[in-house]
Amino acid sequence: MSAVRSRFVPHIALLVCNVIWAMDYPFYNLVLPRYIEPIAMIAASLVVTALLSLVPLLWQKAQKVERRDIPKLIGAGLLIGVARKVFIMYGLSMTSPIDGSIIDTIVPLLVLLLSVVLGIDRFTRLKVAGLVLGMAGAVAVVLTGASSAHVHSHLWGNIMIFLCACVTSLYMVWFKKLVAKYDITTMLRWVYCTAAVVMLPFGIRDIVHTDYALIASSGKVLFSVFFVLIAPTYVPNLLLNFALKFVQPVVTSIYTYLQPVLAIIISVWMGLDRLHVDTVCFALVIFVGVGLVLRSYLTHEDPPASRVH
Repeated sequence: MSAVRSRFVPHIALLVCNVIWAMDYPFYNLVLPRYIEPIAMIAASLVVTALLSLVPLLWQKAQKVERRDIPKLIGAGLLIGVARKVFIMYGLSMTSPIDGSIIDTIVPLLVLLLSVVLGIDRFTRLKVAGLVLGMAGAVAVVLTGASSAHVHSHLWGNIMIFLCACVTSLYMVWFKKLVAKYDITTMLRWVYCTAAVVMLPFGIRDIVHTDYALIASSGKVLFSVFFVLIAPTYVPNLLLNFALKFVQPVVTSIYTYLQPVLAIIISVWMGLDRLHVDTVCFALVIFVGVGLVLRSYLTHEDPPASRVH
């Protein structure tokens, strides 16, 4: 790759994958559960992603997986493939896409907390200050779901998005060595094929009974359904891991903060949500908290973990 391409292409990849992830929130919110039940969308999206994960086998030889790692790979599939999908799908079927996108930005803080608990990382003053601020802002956003002024939000939906962030963080910390050991295409193949096999029996009934005529009657809904089936998982993860070959993980953390901004713009434009002043204030508190944590890593030359969807 030429010097110019190596400089700009990874950043374009990061921009594209974060735009796709930002579009998740409003599009999930649009189609769930009015046009398709969450369990049906979970199963169908995992099957599509599993099929996409098999495509690289057309031009590359399957990487050999050690027998002792198979239970770990299955566990990774159950955690990030099944549990995360369940929390995010059901969460966004009950709450605001703006709240969901903001709550999800606490992943770096949860990664820090888990890393310290497991002895992988250590606290500094900046990290503690950032963690306290960020978690306070996240809890405040979650609790707005119980406010009558936030008609698009729901407390239990916000709690599920928070649990989704917890699952993502646990995966990033607990399976870090496994992710480093195998190619990304191998990891994605095991994770999503496992998840698809587990979830299809639960979702097949709702998939069959989905009103496809109703979905097809609206171009916006039809596009949204195809988007959430195909785009949010496999392609962005490939782009992210490509970019990580050329840029530092801290750069990816900066790009993830495009997501709530883009999600807010898209959600308001589509009429799915409206922005509240208190939500903006709480989001700023989270951003400042994460900013302090990132600064502590930059100061100590200890880059934070990147985000996984």
